Amino acid sequence: MPHKIKEQRIECPHCGHHIHVTLDPSAGDQDYYDECPACCMEMHLHLHVDEYNQKLQLAVDSDDEQVF
Repeated sequence: MPHKIKEQRIECPHCGHHIHVTLDPSAGDQDYYDECPACCMEMHLHLHVDEYNQKLQLAVDSDDEQVF
């Protein structure tokens, strides 16, 4: 699968603000956090590179569940 950098429009799970994020699949699956420019809350992003189907899957959540 050619690893092309893509831009994806997502919605902040906290405030609903639309954001464009850059996806770079060259490093394989990725799990990272980014801050919403509108509400300054952290968003949890998980990028899965599906080599077999040649697709990128991006999951975005608020990750605000507290673990004790």
